[in-house]
Amino acid sequence: MLKKLSCILFLLIPFCTVGCSQAGYSMPYTADSEVSSFRVVNLEQERGTAIPFASELCVVNSNTGSSDVDMSNAEGAGLFDINGRNTIYAKNAHEKLYPASLTKVMTTLVALKHSSGDLMLTATANVRNLEAGAQVCGIKEGDQMTLDQALHLLLINSANDAAVMIAEGVAGSVEAFADMMNQEALALGATNTHFVNPHGLPDEDHYTTVYDMYLIMNAAINYSAFTEIIQMDSYTTVYTDKNGASREVSVSSTNRYMQGTAEIPGGITIIGGKTGTTNAAGHCLILLSRDAASNPYISVIMRADGGDFLYSQMTDLLEEINK
Repeated sequence: MLKKLSCILFLLIPFCTVGCSQAGYSMPYTADSEVSSFRVVNLEQERGTAIPFASELCVVNSNTGSSDVDMSNAEGAGLFDINGRNTIYAKNAHEKLYPASLTKVMTTLVALKHSSGDLMLTATANVRNLEAGAQVCGIKEGDQMTLDQALHLLLINSANDAAVMIAEGVAGSVEAFADMMNQEALALGATNTHFVNPHGLPDEDHYTTVYDMYLIMNAAINYSAFTEIIQMDSYTTVYTDKNGASREVSVSSTNRYMQGTAEIPGGITIIGGKTGTTNAAGHCLILLSRDAASNPYISVIMRADGGDFLYSQMTDLLEEINK
């Protein structure tokens, strides 16, 4: 009995602060840690139990992986074995970077979590309030479509006007939706992430990391609607304008793998993913893939110097799965 009691006291001592009677815990990492994967959530303070949020996830603290992977033309990258909970490769995984349209993975996650696909959306004038040259699918004020339709346009063609339509339809405003995105990021442990919009157009206060994008993607793939959409290379739908007239829109994937124009390593199946490109963010890509045994992997590259570099480096990264 004494031996058992001594073991219990030994385990509790590292978590005591000024006095154990105050039920306080001094954790080595906090929500403000530069390393998201080590954030610790104390769920049962009164029982003396601390639970790390990443117990079921891949974790990474420093650069890791084969030196054969040439990632010299990208600022950050990661390859994560979902079932094995293993980080195969990481470069600057916790560096804060602009995500561009990788943002739309979180936009979709929040929309699916808080609304249903048959929610009817009505566009406001804000769908046209975007920077010059932004990717759009031509939505105009008064247009109506379901959330499901808008999510297809968002993920397949990276339509920024669809992002605004979704945000306002789900939360009432872009600002309110961004708050929901940030709450979800914290809930996922993506503590080095902050969003100010649903599309990823540049803002100095809109950022994430390679690792946090893995966390977000890992949550999004739990929704069948998300995984079904990212597998599509094109999409055509009919919606109504402000006068009730039918309008057809057809879009194609921005992902070269889905277009069939980028090389895929043997034995690897790319389910789909999300692209992102702005001058500030460079070229970005996140993918869900499977190996020959159908084991899933998430791969991320951020701030690549160009589209050709992005896809050649992603192909090199995916080849690590077979090693």
